[in-house]
Amino acid sequence: MKTSPTKPELSFIIPCLNEQATVPGLLRSLRQSYPDAQILLVDDGSTPPVTACTGVQIIRHPQPLGNGAAIKAGVREADGKLLVFMDADGQHDPNDIQGLLDKIDQGFDMVVGARRQSSHAGWHRRWANHFFNRLASYMVGKPIEDLTSGFRAARAEVFRKFLYLLPNGFSYPATSTIAFFRCGYAVAYLPISALQRHGRSKIRLFHDGTKFLLIILRIGTLFSPMRFFLPLSGLLFLTATFYHSYTYINTGRFTNMGIVIYLSSLITFMFGILSEQISALHYRFSEDRRRHTDYTPILTTRSIAEHPEHQD
Repeated sequence: MKTSPTKPELSFIIPCLNEQATVPGLLRSLRQSYPDAQILLVDDGSTPPVTACTGVQIIRHPQPLGNGAAIKAGVREADGKLLVFMDADGQHDPNDIQGLLDKIDQGFDMVVGARRQSSHAGWHRRWANHFFNRLASYMVGKPIEDLTSGFRAARAEVFRKFLYLLPNGFSYPATSTIAFFRCGYAVAYLPISALQRHGRSKIRLFHDGTKFLLIILRIGTLFSPMRFFLPLSGLLFLTATFYHSYTYINTGRFTNMGIVIYLSSLITFMFGILSEQISALHYRFSEDRRRHTDYTPILTTRSIAEHPEHQD
């Protein structure tokens, strides 16, 4: 009688785009250190297609769909109870993986590899990451040490709850971090030093920075709208008060513009209250839907790499 194969406890998800130089070494290292783990390499339209070691599962996209799309494809196919996400460009040291898993064993739902300041390339990247970390920390009400790190481990059942929120671009780390915090899941950080990247970064500072900002506001207002609307309403109220007082002192009368700004403050505050109610209903609906719907993995194109030239 045939027995079904045991599912792995651990799944590695590695998005890849034209990183042929670093992939074989990374995969060999993972196979040696974690022989029983499932290793998923998501080739997001590389030219030529990326090859892998024997026993590595490959998900291929016919064209680049984005880092987030690659992550989602990998999560849908992952069998492990724990997920480890790594970049394929050689920045993440496999020796740090055990540290992430040790913290998961301590009861955390997600553990993020927090890069030291010296690991960020260029002052502009350091400044941008510091700004986004501070903004996201305010939106979630918890300190966030590294919002954009793609090196992390998470419990699969929890991570899948937020899969529908993840964008297709480079912002999946920010989205998942904010979602975990706002829904009350335990998140920890492990200090790491990012290694020298092979090749150029695919992130464009202004273009992707603007997207990061919008995503922080979008996810933040989805889970905690008053964190955004209340300060904005207060700012409008103070502006209206200052303008009202200034015009009365200088002209001896009140103007319609002051009243308009006061009304804008009130409307913004009411938007916040309404958004809080919508947020609560959205979260309750999402929980009910997950409770009554079975999860079915969906895959684009899959193959098991059998390349003798890369066998150990």
